[in-house]
Amino acid sequence: MTTTIDSAPRTRGREEPWESRLNPARRNRRRTMTAYGFLAPFALVFAGLFFFPIGYAVYTSLFRQTFSGLGYGGSTLKFVGLSSYVSVFTDPDFYHGVLRLLTFGAVEAPLMLCLAIVLALLLDSRLAVLKRVFRAVYILPYTVPGVIAALLWGFLYQPGLSPIDSATRAMGFGEVNLVGVDLILPSIGNIMIWAGAGFNMLIIYAALQAIPPSVVEAARMDGAGEMTIALRIKLPMVVPAVVMTGLFTIIGTLQLFNEPIILADISNAIGTSFTPNMMAYNAAYGNNDEPLAAAISVSLALITFVLSFGFLRLTSRAAGLSAPKEGS
Repeated sequence: MTTTIDSAPRTRGREEPWESRLNPARRNRRRTMTAYGFLAPFALVFAGLFFFPIGYAVYTSLFRQTFSGLGYGGSTLKFVGLSSYVSVFTDPDFYHGVLRLLTFGAVEAPLMLCLAIVLALLLDSRLAVLKRVFRAVYILPYTVPGVIAALLWGFLYQPGLSPIDSATRAMGFGEVNLVGVDLILPSIGNIMIWAGAGFNMLIIYAALQAIPPSVVEAARMDGAGEMTIALRIKLPMVVPAVVMTGLFTIIGTLQLFNEPIILADISNAIGTSFTPNMMAYNAAYGNNDEPLAAAISVSLALITFVLSFGFLRLTSRAAGLSAPKEGS
């Protein structure tokens, strides 16, 4: 009895995909349209929540509503051009608010980044114990809304009720007014560092987890200690994450609003023009001057963009100078 084996591959039930039967140009066009289809929902939401508010703010800042007949004759929308921006940039309170934020950020941002880097390196160390517990403890303040955090710290700062004030008196240092003129900026900085250091730590820690273990093990085999590994190997490899957290910190500092407006109820050192955002809020809801508020907001956005772009250029140039050149 002879058995014949058919060596030809069986193709029954395996038809060629319909997409492969199209010509390459049409196939690429279909793939491109599919990609745009998946991106369309995000693009629409992003445009509606980002570009539309910016465009509306710019539009509002260029017009002004005028009333006739003591307000009883109706209102008309009049194009005034850049007059609102002239009012903003000729107001000394605006410059004082921006300068106050820059001075505040020059101290608060480095402190927050240094604390976040130290916490991330400690968590990533092989000597660390209970990593999950401490990671949750560090990130917990970030989950508290900014307004609630300001209210909580406001009770700790309030004169006469502050346990910090009671402790300083008990130690013989006398009364310490944490919401006075001299200490209001450090008090606000403490709230921001308490709330934001854990978030920045998490970003840097995630970057540390992406470092190949073989790199660290090779350094240990060469005799490098934990401090040397942290400063000479780990930290240079997470510079992009540190730059990103620094950018977030700069943007958050220039948008300072929640903390001072909550502490203004217990502090005489915080006025309506303490920050540019507070100026815009007071112009819109206190003086009913929406064009001026929009002009302040757009001006602050431009200043934030310039500083953020300058920070990125400065850090990229520093990284390019520190990178080893070929043949060196």
